[in-house]
Amino acid sequence: MEYEATIGIEIHCQLKTATKMFSGAPTSFGRKANTCVNEIDLGHPGAMPCVNKEAVAKAIEACTALHMTIDPLVKFDRKNYYYSDLAKGFQITQQFHPIGRNGWIEINTDNGPKKIRIERIHMEEDTAKQYHLSKVSLLDFNRADTPLIEIVSKPDMKSGAEAEAYVEALRQTLYYIGVSDCKMEEGSMRCDVNVSIAPKGSDKLGTKNEIKNINSISHIGKAVDYEIERQKELLEAGEQVHQETRRYDDKTGTTILMRRKEGNVDYKFFPEPNIFPIRLDDAWIKDIQDHMPELPQARKERYQKTYGLSDHDISILIDNKEMSEFFEEVMKYSKDAKSVCNWLLSDVSAWLNKNEKTIDHCDLKPEHLAKLVKMIDDGKLSNAQAKKVVDDMMEGRDPQETAKAKGLQQISDTGAIEEMVEKALDANPQAIEDFKNGKKRALGFLTGQVMKMSRGQANPGLVNQMIQKALNKRVNG
Repeated sequence: MEYEATIGIEIHCQLKTATKMFSGAPTSFGRKANTCVNEIDLGHPGAMPCVNKEAVAKAIEACTALHMTIDPLVKFDRKNYYYSDLAKGFQITQQFHPIGRNGWIEINTDNGPKKIRIERIHMEEDTAKQYHLSKVSLLDFNRADTPLIEIVSKPDMKSGAEAEAYVEALRQTLYYIGVSDCKMEEGSMRCDVNVSIAPKGSDKLGTKNEIKNINSISHIGKAVDYEIERQKELLEAGEQVHQETRRYDDKTGTTILMRRKEGNVDYKFFPEPNIFPIRLDDAWIKDIQDHMPELPQARKERYQKTYGLSDHDISILIDNKEMSEFFEEVMKYSKDAKSVCNWLLSDVSAWLNKNEKTIDHCDLKPEHLAKLVKMIDDGKLSNAQAKKVVDDMMEGRDPQETAKAKGLQQISDTGAIEEMVEKALDANPQAIEDFKNGKKRALGFLTGQVMKMSRGQANPGLVNQMIQKALNKRVNG
């Protein structure tokens, strides 16, 4: 039997704010455990929450970027449950009044672009972080009350590849507008994926399994594809798919049972009594939307129109926001967008990878890369010679001065090259005879002889051109 998968994804994304959602404690990844916390985060009696205005602004930006309808009346609800990572015994969230509804984001699939609908975005606070050791569990409350948005998709995805593309599109969008740093490896973006399968054409969905806290985009696709196959095998063996919470094990490439779900948990939601509803000013919302950073799709279209780059080059550039911004800085000094892009995506990226650095944490200057490209375009350096100055340029040194110090200036003096060409022809009469007899390799051989004479500094294009001219003259008289 042929089956069809239905996939929905819930993403928790930490907002990039200086302080927490309902307290003035700092939000800082990597700080010493339990040093970024106060009485509000810990739920001490009488401690009163206060809504973080910047967090609301960033939630509005996220909603706008994802084409959502924004609710100008902000209301919070209390979600009641006890767990060790929730000191208060409840979480402040937006169960009934999400700040955003009915949006979408476009992904690329093998069958072309596809819109994935987004049901809602709501604001809430994060929980503490648990560390489970062999005999004890440790709690770090630094993460407690960190501002979150939860993004809930419609079940519009059908494969692991589509799930991956959806999360990547969201990650890129939220990162570009500065809503979050979206570092899945640090937990600032966490995904729960719901997967079910049913016979193709059925109007009834299958039993849903949830895969919790997947921490990398590549793992999302692998987890979904494995889960689809696991459920297929159960159904084809005549067994039942139970509603379960599972986790993905990247070492085995499988999903592992965490617990069975016997029913829905009653969280006894009710309006948060310590936060009155807040009516957002329409002018404030509009001001936020009018001053949002450029979205990835808009940047892609601008690069196509302004720089004439290929879709492939644009895609790679835009995938790395810092690289894209550096490219634009270089283009303030250069007119050769294609060459600048090529150097960034090849030799510069190779150096960064080798030295474990990023483009915003190295000493390369935009004007230096522009200068290197111009030296090549002007025939002052060959590509091979230019590669020999990359290491120095990446450490902040001027490529022109480096090339001069290393004796790498390319020879484009036609008189000097003509003299070397004549010497090469005089020394190799057999090559002239081979050329006369239609042997093309003679041209390459003679070019190599001239390049050797010039110690690799002659302009190879000019050398080739002048050898052909000289050969034709000697052969045809």
